[in-house]
Amino acid sequence: MNLKNIICNTALLLVMGLPCIAQQKNTFKPQAALLATINKNMVDADAQYKVFAGELQPGQFPKNFEPKTGKLETSNSGWWCSGFYPGTLLNIYEETRDEKLMPEARRMLNLLAKEQYNTHTHDLGFMMYCSFGTANRLAPSPDYKSVLLNSAKSLATRFNPKVGAIKSWDAKPSDFLVIIDNMMNLELLFWATKATGDSSYYKIAVTHANTTIKNHYRADHSSYHVINYHPETGAVQQKKTAQGFADGSAWARGQAWGLYGFTVMYRETGDKQYLEQANNIARFLLNNPNLPADKIPYWDFIADNIPNALRDASAAAIMASALLELCRYTGKADGQQYFNTAADIIKTLSTPQYKSAPGANGGFLLQHSVGHLPAGTEVDVPLTYADYYFVEAMKRYKAFAGK
Repeated sequence: MNLKNIICNTALLLVMGLPCIAQQKNTFKPQAALLATINKNMVDADAQYKVFAGELQPGQFPKNFEPKTGKLETSNSGWWCSGFYPGTLLNIYEETRDEKLMPEARRMLNLLAKEQYNTHTHDLGFMMYCSFGTANRLAPSPDYKSVLLNSAKSLATRFNPKVGAIKSWDAKPSDFLVIIDNMMNLELLFWATKATGDSSYYKIAVTHANTTIKNHYRADHSSYHVINYHPETGAVQQKKTAQGFADGSAWARGQAWGLYGFTVMYRETGDKQYLEQANNIARFLLNNPNLPADKIPYWDFIADNIPNALRDASAAAIMASALLELCRYTGKADGQQYFNTAADIIKTLSTPQYKSAPGANGGFLLQHSVGHLPAGTEVDVPLTYADYYFVEAMKRYKAFAGK
């Protein structure tokens, strides 16, 4: 094996007994025109995100923007999306090196820091790893490391060994609710094991992922949104949805969370069952007859009003980012399809249909995402996580150019 292909920390592997994984020798050639579009998008994102700094009041985080009323909706630091805004600021800064973004990023990190002790949410990966994890990657700091470790400890308190999973939503004592979104929070636990040498975080992440494969996925490799376990026996009590069209449907963002999460699982463990799972999810998505030609999925793959159903830019952005990592690990034919599909998604999201005009859309970069349609909230609006994963996908595409 070519040592250049090994993407692991050898010293850690010797200590922890963790496997290395090797990237496939696939070569993907980025399109010059799309690279130019991405560079322009980053400049535009820089300008857009400066709009927020003038709009937010102390303690507020951007949540969404209602185009019809022109109202910016905000949250406090406890909202599950609070980490995306500072994370996106930092990712944009990494591309543009615009120092004017940094005071706002630091201000938001300071507001967010208290959530490291929040044991009432499973979303600490979203909240803290997308923000402090990004900050620590760009400029490693003992303070950032401390916040991340405390966040991992808080997340680990929600693990139930009888169920073999991390609790997502607090509910009545007889219910233990786990949603597919929780796959996205495991990356924080893997980081904690690498940072400390404590394998307990790693073991929790692996156990949760294995339980998810067993109970969340159907024969066609689509996912239920919510599994309700019995907290004492681990038995499955219900398989249902909260944000999808129906219990047996395929909520688009949930499918994207699974794709991304199992790609991370393979990266962090080298266990081929996770690579197989990620590939199976990708095939469900990309070969689905209800995936539109422009690759921006309907909010649910089995919505009752396709082709008039709302599209979800957030699901598309998550898919693109995940595919641009997965293509590095899988076979040549699948890898090329994943790379091409991600490029198509980025192209579509870069058009005026989805990308905001300068100074418009309340500061958000993308339009037309769907948060919780059954509840009638955040429907066809911009959302912070759509922007976050769009910027991440563009960065990942650029990385193939070696620049």
